[in-house]
Amino acid sequence: MTDASPDRPAEPKQRDSFNPAEKTPDLSSKERKTIEAQSRPNAALIHETIRAEGESELDRTASALLLSGLAAGLSMGFSLTVEGLLHAHLPDASWKPLVSSFGYTIGFLIVVLGRQQLFTENTLTPILPLLHNRDGRTLLRVVKLWAIVLVANIVATWIFAAVIAHTSLFAPEVKQAFGEISHKVVASPFGTTVLKAIFAGWLIALMVWLLPGADSARLLVILIITYVVAIGGFSHLIAGSVDGFYLVETGQATWTEYVVRFFLPTLVGNVLGGVALVAALNFGQVVPELQ
Repeated sequence: MTDASPDRPAEPKQRDSFNPAEKTPDLSSKERKTIEAQSRPNAALIHETIRAEGESELDRTASALLLSGLAAGLSMGFSLTVEGLLHAHLPDASWKPLVSSFGYTIGFLIVVLGRQQLFTENTLTPILPLLHNRDGRTLLRVVKLWAIVLVANIVATWIFAAVIAHTSLFAPEVKQAFGEISHKVVASPFGTTVLKAIFAGWLIALMVWLLPGADSARLLVILIITYVVAIGGFSHLIAGSVDGFYLVETGQATWTEYVVRFFLPTLVGNVLGGVALVAALNFGQVVPELQ
């Protein structure tokens, strides 16, 4: 006999715990709690944590997304700034790019720890609710979030680049370093940039996937992943837009070069890397547990 009645539907079956000790029935309650405390979060728990964050982001107002996206774009300007300062003041040596590339991580540290809206992070976080719900309403919410955040990020990177290009904030040798660093974003053909962007989108989305289980190591995770993006020369849409706009504002590149050689291939690659290689694959691995 069940509790269901014509006026009161039966309660849904409760989902099993994410604790791996639940798979071992002969353990005591104390042993299960100890195992839970010492175990790493499993993939299903990480998925549900990020999906919950995604639902929260999708519920934010347009004005909140816009302001957060502007803040993130401005913050990403410090990746070029710090990398350029290191590049300008380090001696010419074979190890110089390895050290100056640490500056690239600063913008990501500010954005991720400050919980600002970065477009490439959103190739994972709101996509998990979309893969879970699979309905038109969620798709429209994702499109709205992507559009607002992308526009806000790009506008803010242009503002930052214009300021450092047209003011005397930095010495001429530092500005020269900015230009030398920035040229790499328009140096490759379309197909190569797409491939570099896939790797960047893959790594940044993986960083987001790793953070819920990183605990006190979150700072280290952000530093390592973004440093790999830097030394690999991979194309990141927002960090690279600061570089691209700096070239445009200083007359070292045209708007067409920025759009065709960087923006379009990088947008395609970042989305493919984040959505296909992280969101879809990791959603697929946890579907049996969630069902």
